[in-house]
Amino acid sequence: MFIIKPLVEPLELKQYRILNSRMMLAPKEKLHYLNLEKGYEGEKNFNALLIGDFLLMNDILLKNNNTFFQIDTLLFFHNTIYLCDVKNYEGDFFIKENKWYSVATDKEIQNPFPQLSRCTSLFRRYLQDLDIHHLPIKEFLIFVNPEFTLYEAPRHQSIVLPTQVNRFINQLQSMPTKLSNYHFQLAEQIMKDHVKVFPHKQLPDFEFERLKKGVTCKSCYSFMVVVGLGKKEMMCNECGCKEGVEAAIMRSVEDFRILFPDNKITTKIVHEWCDSQISMKAIRRILMKFLKVFYHGRSSYYVYP
Repeated sequence: MFIIKPLVEPLELKQYRILNSRMMLAPKEKLHYLNLEKGYEGEKNFNALLIGDFLLMNDILLKNNNTFFQIDTLLFFHNTIYLCDVKNYEGDFFIKENKWYSVATDKEIQNPFPQLSRCTSLFRRYLQDLDIHHLPIKEFLIFVNPEFTLYEAPRHQSIVLPTQVNRFINQLQSMPTKLSNYHFQLAEQIMKDHVKVFPHKQLPDFEFERLKKGVTCKSCYSFMVVVGLGKKEMMCNECGCKEGVEAAIMRSVEDFRILFPDNKITTKIVHEWCDSQISMKAIRRILMKFLKVFYHGRSSYYVYP
């Protein structure tokens, strides 16, 4: 398997995860955050199953005719491209008159097929603009959660239910590959056109002063406290996870940079961000150890090397 674009945590997920620990999200924002977590977990589980001699690209964001579209997974074979939309739905659902419903609530949910068809159509036009007409695209809606059930499911070749995922993976292994430079050049072009930051992303309104301060746990994202006589370790009161102070502080610095990319990293701001649990002197020592310092008197700041 040739991984051209590996799966990484989306920036939006990281931002929402940090905000969820440090402020009260509105119900819609909370639901959006949980869907981001669930979606990424589903893509991660699907990627872990993939085996074969194909070319793999994850989380591609492209623009065609001023329209953005996102692709979960692209698989390149010798004469076919598989476009996969991975869903991590959990629970019982049913289809009635081409509409999708949740059994638990009996409410209609968004039909995922129009979104998949739209994505496939835009990607096909994107390839046509590159003068590529001979690579057919096969679209698949893949449900990876074993706790998902779809009643009244149509006999649709594009649907891969949880009980069919292993057979789908076996099918991939039997596909003819024979990848050439042409496939890799196409993947490189897609990487060049990939939009790194979605311009219409909506984050909750937040300000530094109103966010809860402290060092969050790398495991459960609750807040940690300094423990031990030497104050070289931090522990989460919720899950008991322990971590060295240096590593915990640098994670907090990265969280600060994710939320405030335009703000300068200073000893004072990191000291406040970590709720003053670590002394200014210790903060300065840690920042100087891992970051590059620019001296400007009292307004000295740090950047990643």
